[in-house]
Amino acid sequence: MDDAPYRITILDTGETYACCGSTTVLKAMTQLGRKGIPSGCHGGGCGICKVRVVSGFVTTLSMSRSQVSEAEEAVGYALACRCYPRSDVDLKVVGRMQRAVKRPFGFV
Repeated sequence: MDDAPYRITILDTGETYACCGSTTVLKAMTQLGRKGIPSGCHGGGCGICKVRVVSGFVTTLSMSRSQVSEAEEAVGYALACRCYPRSDVDLKVVGRMQRAVKRPFGFV
C-alpha cells in the first residue's frame, strides 16, 4: 500500500490532518485528538463515518449499499473507515458523525 502522506481537510471545521495512503481516512481522523469521533464497526456496514469527498482521490473497499448507494458513491460519498487517500482530499462529514465533528474542539 501507499505510504505517501496526504493532507485531509475537513471542510466543516477547517481542520487538516495527515493520512498515509495505507491508513483509512477514519483511523487518521481519530488521531486528531478529538473526543467523540464515532468510529462504529470499521467494516463498512454501520454508516456512522459517512463522508463526501469534495475534491481529491480515494480508493475504497466494499461498503454496505444500505449506507452508500451506487448513486451516492458516484458523486463522492463514502465511508471513512473504507477510504484510503490517493491525493490530498477535501471532505465534508455527513450523517451521524456531523454532531461530533462540528462540536468545538476539546468539548466532550
